[in-house]
Order: sequence, then structure tokens, then C-alpha cells
Amino acid sequence: MSFVLTPPPIPSVPVKGSDDRFAVHRIYCVGRNYVEHAIEMGHSGREAPFFFLKPADTVLAVPEGTVGAMRYPTLTQSLHHEIELVAAIGRGGRNIAANDAMSHVWGYAVGLDMTRRDLQNEAKKLGRPWSVGKGFEQAAPIGPLTRAADCRIGAETAISLEVNGEMRQHSVLGKLIWSVAEIIEHLSTAWDLAPGDLIYTGTPAGVAAVVAGDTLKGSIAGIGTLELKIIGD
Repeated sequence: MSFVLTPPPIPSVPVKGSDDRFAVHRIYCVGRNYVEHAIEMGHSGREAPFFFLKPADTVLAVPEGTVGAMRYPTLTQSLHHEIELVAAIGRGGRNIAANDAMSHVWGYAVGLDMTRRDLQNEAKKLGRPWSVGKGFEQAAPIGPLTRAADCRIGAETAISLEVNGEMRQHSVLGKLIWSVAEIIEHLSTAWDLAPGDLIYTGTPAGVAAVVAGDTLKGSIAGIGTLELKIIGD
């Protein structure tokens, strides 16, 4: 088969302890999935989960032990950080039951859902899609994937983000409104999940703006860290 144009590189994420890489198919994100974050965004309660997507090539993969570089994006004056647990799908399917969902998870990583908050808020006011606020270049930084069998995570697992050494976000995975299994159950009724899908599972309270020169360090106990520096043009 020949192509009119050279196909772009396949987006991928490094795998901890291996030279192999995890090819990315789609990126799904869960909105307002911690109670405290829902409240700070003006909502409350256990609302039904909702989802948005980022293009696969917005992945900014940061190898273990390195500091990634993210360009401060255009058009915004309010770039926000959102630290998240990322679940990587290794086996696809549709209408996956929650009690079977974890068998579809290949591994986990630390991720950041970077958001042009001012553009997102303007889109919300106008009743328009959020794509310009969520789906820009390098909007999905992610650290190395750890195989699910090697992860020891539970309700008390800490998730946190520091900016320039100062704690900004801190919570535990038990405060997820919808668990990973429930998220997969809901997602798979709307889309056919496929190997290579990444699910950003939501962020705790404490989201705030960063500027060029800031260094972000996200951590999830038992999974790893993600370190990133925001750079100017």
C-alpha cells in the first residue's frame, strides 16, 4: 500500500522497565471525578460521569528519570494543571461490566490534563465544545506506564502535584467519584474501547495556573512520577 502523504509517527508511551512502547489509540478524559474538584468548579454530588477526548498526538511522553518540556500554548492567559491517574487499556470491548473491567486494564501512569482554562470557560458560556481548551498540542503529558500486575494501588493511594516544590494538589484514589472499573463500564457503552486507549480518570481539587519557567512534579504512590517544565516560545 502506498500513501499520498507520509503517515505521521504513531503516538506512544514508554513502559517502565522495558524498551517497548505502548501505542496510543485514543485519549478519553473523565470530567469532575473528585468531589472537591467538582465543588471548586461549581458542581456537587455524584453526577453521572461525562467524557471528552483529546487527540492521540497530544500525548507528551516523558521517560522515567527525565524532565519533560511543554511549550506554553498559544491563545491562553490561564494554563491550568490537572494531575490524574491514567489507565491504559490492553483488551478492548463494548458494554464491559464493571466486575470484568479491570481485566481490560494493561497498566497505569501519572498524567496531566493540561487545560487552557480561559478558553474552556468561554466555550462553556457560549455552549460550545471544549476542544480549544483541552485538545491542543502537548495537552496530555504522561509518565511511563507500569504494568497493572506490578501496581499496588487502592483507596489510600496518594496522588499529588507540586509546582516549584510547593504542593498544589493532594488526595487519594479512594476519593474518585467513579472508580476505574465504573468508568470503563460507562465508557464502553458509548464507544468501543480498543487496545491502546488511555483513560485520564479525573483530577482532585487544587487546579491552578502555571506560567513559563514553572516546574511541575506529579506523583502517584506505587506507580511513579511525572516531571515537566513549562517553557516559553
